[in-house]
Amino acid sequence: MPQLIGPFKQLVSLTELPIKGALSDEQLTIIENAAVSIHQGKIEKIAPLKSFNTADFELIEIEEELVLTPGLIDAHTHMAWGGNRSRDYAMRMAGKTYQEILAAGGGIFDSVAKTQQESSEQLLQDLLTRVNRQLTDGVTTMEVKTGYGLLPEQEIRLLEIINQANLETTAELVPTCLAAHVCPSGFEKKDFLELIEKELLPVVKGKELAHRVDIFVEDNAFPVDLAKPYLLAAKNIGFDITIHADQFTTGGSELAIQIGAISADHLEASSSTEISMLAESEVVPIALPGASLGLGMQFTPARRLLDAGASLAIATDWNPGSAPMGDLLVQASLLGIYEKLSSAELLAGMTFRAANALGLPDRGRLAIGERADMIAFPVTDYRDIFYNQGKVKPSRVWVKGQEQ
Repeated sequence: MPQLIGPFKQLVSLTELPIKGALSDEQLTIIENAAVSIHQGKIEKIAPLKSFNTADFELIEIEEELVLTPGLIDAHTHMAWGGNRSRDYAMRMAGKTYQEILAAGGGIFDSVAKTQQESSEQLLQDLLTRVNRQLTDGVTTMEVKTGYGLLPEQEIRLLEIINQANLETTAELVPTCLAAHVCPSGFEKKDFLELIEKELLPVVKGKELAHRVDIFVEDNAFPVDLAKPYLLAAKNIGFDITIHADQFTTGGSELAIQIGAISADHLEASSSTEISMLAESEVVPIALPGASLGLGMQFTPARRLLDAGASLAIATDWNPGSAPMGDLLVQASLLGIYEKLSSAELLAGMTFRAANALGLPDRGRLAIGERADMIAFPVTDYRDIFYNQGKVKPSRVWVKGQEQ
């Protein structure tokens, strides 16, 4: 028998909003005293409770006043790692530069070493702890990158751990192969990219460990001229492409457009030129406010991207170095006040626009036929969600119609 869940004080479906461009709160359709009917994990109907014949359903009555939205989607994380880098963060707060932190034995290679040394069992448990914390916070789908293994055998191990975690949580994880995070010592960058292209990517594809490939495009990581042939080879194998782009210097977003990447993530350094190009493309820009907060640098130019006609997803970048917070609601709330984003733009950036960045058209809106991934906040007005700057979390979470 189908379920009927309600009534909710307000229901924010997001069904009427476009995939690109600026959004105002006036564009939102708010359904009062609403209910949702669900069958086999999908939404069948959304309407005021009084329009349903409750005898036709298993009624799950909501007695408290709640605001219902789609489940949140975190489209960029690095949650599979070992150890921590609190020492790095303390040094950064004390004014040390990234190069000084590297020279003191910190930085990304510290996480690589700790991850490689940690047991698979511990890595799995740490990942599940982070994933389930996100789920409690209302994030029902989350991307998870590798990148702290680097070498083929270590990257395969991390992808296997991510896939195992996917079986042990009700959230959905989307694995991404980020072997091209940095170049390990003892390799030339070109040789390392050729190694992972020939020895890692075919295995990942053959074992169906991931369908996405990422790369960090910066001169001190992988410059455009080396990244492009690697990404084209990955695309030719059949991978979707996403790029760490324009974090410190430009070039990555233009490459994302040239090769037809699904998203370009970071964009803190993007200028008017890159903004215009992204707006004219189908590439989804992903803002990562957690990295800006962790590094003490400017935010992604979210307002300018939206006003130019681009899409915008918002993600945590949860990682042990530059973005250790891992709280999507807090980060989106802060991005919203600094970049002057509407509640509609923030909600879209964490739901259906984020789903688009992951190639997942079946979620992110409360619409007929979509997955019944839903979250309910203990407030009476949807604007209270961001007014509380992320401190108000969902009190109820459903994945495929099943309450968590």
